[in-house]
Amino acid sequence: MRAEHQLKAFKQILSQYDGVLPLHRFLPVYFKQHKQMGSADRRWATRHLYSFFRLGKALPALGNEERLSIADFLCHDTLSLIVEKNLPDFAAQIQLSLKEKLALVKNRYPAFDLAAVYPFHADLSESIDQEAFFESFFKQPDLFIRVEGMDAPGIIQKLKAENIAARQLSETALALPNGTKLETILKEGSYQVQDLSSQYTGSYFQPAKWDKWWDCCAASGGKSLLLHSLEPVIELLVSDLRSSVLMNLDERFQQAGIRKYHKKEIDLLKNNDQILHHYQFDGIILDAPCTGSGTWGRTPEMLTFFEERKINQFATIQKGIVQNVVKYLKTGKPLVYITCSAFKAENEAIVEHMLETLPLELERMEVIKGYEGHADTMFVARLIKKA
Repeated sequence: MRAEHQLKAFKQILSQYDGVLPLHRFLPVYFKQHKQMGSADRRWATRHLYSFFRLGKALPALGNEERLSIADFLCHDTLSLIVEKNLPDFAAQIQLSLKEKLALVKNRYPAFDLAAVYPFHADLSESIDQEAFFESFFKQPDLFIRVEGMDAPGIIQKLKAENIAARQLSETALALPNGTKLETILKEGSYQVQDLSSQYTGSYFQPAKWDKWWDCCAASGGKSLLLHSLEPVIELLVSDLRSSVLMNLDERFQQAGIRKYHKKEIDLLKNNDQILHHYQFDGIILDAPCTGSGTWGRTPEMLTFFEERKINQFATIQKGIVQNVVKYLKTGKPLVYITCSAFKAENEAIVEHMLETLPLELERMEVIKGYEGHADTMFVARLIKKA
């Protein structure tokens, strides 16, 4: 009876979800409108929906209930009533490794194709291990924070006192279970939530004291905060098209104790000479608008709702932005190009376009394989402006 109750809730929510809002924003709105759902109902509904979408477009011929049962079995090592009801012979295998579970599913359902989980595999950057990448979607990525190196031991001690398993991955990077609530445990401003791969992009910045840097697609300021942690004595301009995210940036900078910076609301697809005519930068960070296809482990609904045509749309935007920002870069100085995409058209192909059309030479680039460490998959390239 309880399994039927959970299935009914799952099917009702699924029928109303159209992918327009991210699932993590849609669900709180739905639960607020359906206050009869208790905390356990909400928890199970959230688990079932995320599990379901992690299956991507695999086994499309099956009904949603059976697909949910398979997905929940693959995604979790604790048994759900739905797996117990529909896959009773799998129940005892719930704590097997993912590879062993995938083999069981393939044996039961010969039509199962792991590549169908991520339906745009032909578009992936070539250096990605596709099997490992596809498998990563059955596990929610970790929560990562960046801290000051001297503060790390004390922060780890505080987290352990709250029975939160914290792993120190570097002097400044900590990994925590996803969903960890830090607000009531750690002091505001003592940490920054930032994916491990995003933190790694900082190794491409290499700022020097008194440099002038431009974070041209700054959003809420994550890369600028990372840049500032590497070299506090810089002159920084942050810009974005959206005033709302720049307000969020102001709040984050204030919490981090950053007071001196310039801020502009700029559309980088337009000519901004009137606004930026007197600026010349020692470094530009272009964290480009993109499909976000390397982060879909956090938003698995995109495996179902993303439209392939958007890859070229974003690539066109990226080419336009690059064209408009490079002229403000000093000769011999770096443009750091970043995406959270796994698609070649937004990564290596954009670098190739820059080398062909702009006075830039490539110093280094790489796909950051976040799927190897429960993090986002990203791309970063450092290009130097030629005379």
